Amino acid sequence: MSHLSATSQVTDDQMRRYAKMIYEVAGIEISPAKKQLLSNRIRRRLKQTGIADFEEYFKFLSKLPTSHEEWDGFLQEVTTHETYLFRDESNWKWLRGEFIPEIQKSGKNSLRVWSAACSTGDEAYTIACCLAEDIRNLSAWRIQILGSDIGIGAVREAQEARFGERSMRLVPESLKNRHFKRVGDVNVWEPNAKLRAMTSFRQHNLLDRLSGAPFDLVFLKNVLIYFNVDSKKRVMKNIEQTMKPGGFLVAGAAEGIGDLMGAFQRIHPWLYQKK
Repeated sequence: MSHLSATSQVTDDQMRRYAKMIYEVAGIEISPAKKQLLSNRIRRRLKQTGIADFEEYFKFLSKLPTSHEEWDGFLQEVTTHETYLFRDESNWKWLRGEFIPEIQKSGKNSLRVWSAACSTGDEAYTIACCLAEDIRNLSAWRIQILGSDIGIGAVREAQEARFGERSMRLVPESLKNRHFKRVGDVNVWEPNAKLRAMTSFRQHNLLDRLSGAPFDLVFLKNVLIYFNVDSKKRVMKNIEQTMKPGGFLVAGAAEGIGDLMGAFQRIHPWLYQKK
């Protein structure tokens, strides 16, 4: 059992070694300024595993294959950020006001979308909700929305798709009533069968290329802020290779990828189109 106090921190040497290990496995850069945050997150794993201290836990992780469930738990702690449906209103105004009308004019009836680093699936189900609401003759379309995340736990939560009031707080009431249903008497909602039929989820590390047919639209938001330049280059190369020519990339405005977008035309600070 851990004997550390609630304010104990990793040493500077441990911080360097943890940061190096995280970078080598996930490409995520943890700055020394996040020493307290990292210490807090590791303490949760010590409590969960019963391991005594930071050093013992480091040795434990070092001996495990990265496919082990404890690596998943650790990376989930390190990378977790708040997510909710219909986050960043400008993205959804563009999707509903420009992207969906244009694809309907194109005469096509298939669409592939990737929600990369999808966490618990909030973004993927927002995409599905918008498509279900706005595409005419939806049943004639073949729509595939893939959500991926490095964490197995996040993927499982996305597959379960149970969203509390906080996650649902920005969903317009009309869309909530049409495309989601309340679970029992509690303030928990789940997507209807139509939305579930569009979506699938899998584990994936963005440092690896994703196999499969190319995508018309990719969402990559609030994740590259954790990566250094070399890792960002590797991720962006992988993203580019998964997209169709003319496909759109929705990114976070603060991702710091402007210099890496030679294969794309910038439309908004957060929106790019592959050339």
